[in-house]
Amino acid sequence: VGCDRSKNLVDICGEKNLEAFVCDALSVPIRSGSCDACISIAVIHHFSTAERRLASIRELARLLRPGGTALIYVWAMEQEYKNQKSKYLKEKNGSRDKEEEISAAAAQRPLSDQMPDSGSQGSSHSDRLLNDGKDEGGDAEPVADSRLPVHTNRTSFHSQDLLVPWHLKGGTKKKGESVDTASFPAGSKESQELNPVFHRYYHVFCEGELEAACRSLDCVRVQKSYYDQGNWCVVLEKL
Repeated sequence: VGCDRSKNLVDICGEKNLEAFVCDALSVPIRSGSCDACISIAVIHHFSTAERRLASIRELARLLRPGGTALIYVWAMEQEYKNQKSKYLKEKNGSRDKEEEISAAAAQRPLSDQMPDSGSQGSSHSDRLLNDGKDEGGDAEPVADSRLPVHTNRTSFHSQDLLVPWHLKGGTKKKGESVDTASFPAGSKESQELNPVFHRYYHVFCEGELEAACRSLDCVRVQKSYYDQGNWCVVLEKL
């Protein structure tokens, strides 16, 4: 049984006759102790505080029966480990890179310049990030610069907390339409409407961070902790 926050992804599972439902990783509607095994792949690094990341691990453990196991994968800060580049860095010039890469120059612009028009779902999120710390009541002191750095895809990380840009290819065209995106100059309004850029929050984990969080819970035991292609991974056993 699978679960995800995205209804569209869950619908795809349904089309393939797979069992999946929409839910929140901090509150999974499954009975405690009812699962032999659980996996959490590329989920926990999207929670923005240490408390929420720990709570998601605790919720994962709650689902397991005694002796049950869980596998967790999170994105690693160390994309070069033991003198080996991760697959993520090696694909710098690969075909997959074209689907999500944003130019280094664009990554340096303010978030508001990179987001789609105000009618899109992404711009309001960017505005909230840009205005973080500005309390309308005037009681809170303003934060000097609360903007998160925008990562340049297929490069090493320079911050643990960042925004990763994602290109939505042909974002505004209707189903069945064919649009030649090459006919519009890069950075033009038409190009931005057809290929809007969204920013997704990540907390990339340093070596030992995920394992330490897991070890802080008295209901599980860490069976294994390892690095795999730019990810930190832990296998847990429910006590």
